[in-house]
This record gives sequence, C-alpha cells and structure tokens, in this order.
Amino acid sequence: MTGSDWKEVAEMDLAYLDAGSGSLIVQAVVGGVAGVAVATRLYWRRLVARFRKSPSTNQAPAANQD
Repeated sequence: MTGSDWKEVAEMDLAYLDAGSGSLIVQAVVGGVAGVAVATRLYWRRLVARFRKSPSTNQAPAANQD
C-alpha cells in the first residue's frame, strides 16, 4: 500500500443533517414513545395479570357462620 492509497481508505464522509432531518428524527422518537404508551395503556390489565399472584385454589371454602 502506498501513501496515496492509505489516504483514500482513511477518508471519511460526514453526513449533513439539516433542520428537516432533525425534525423527522424527533418526530419518529416522539411517535415511538407515544405508541408504546398507548399499547401499554391498552394491555395494562393483561400485563399486570401475568405478575399478580393468583389466589390458591387448594383452600377449603370458609364455613358459613350464622
């Protein structure tokens, strides 16, 4: 490899982000967060039910005291 070949390999191309690109990125992040929030709200009961301790079914029913 000669000196000029090395310069071609080491050269970096930097991308330019204008205001429109930055706005698109911000909108995508905000939309993703909003989507996760809506999905969590819709499936909250199912999500909590997975971690909630279920009542034991082996206990005898309580005697009816009159």
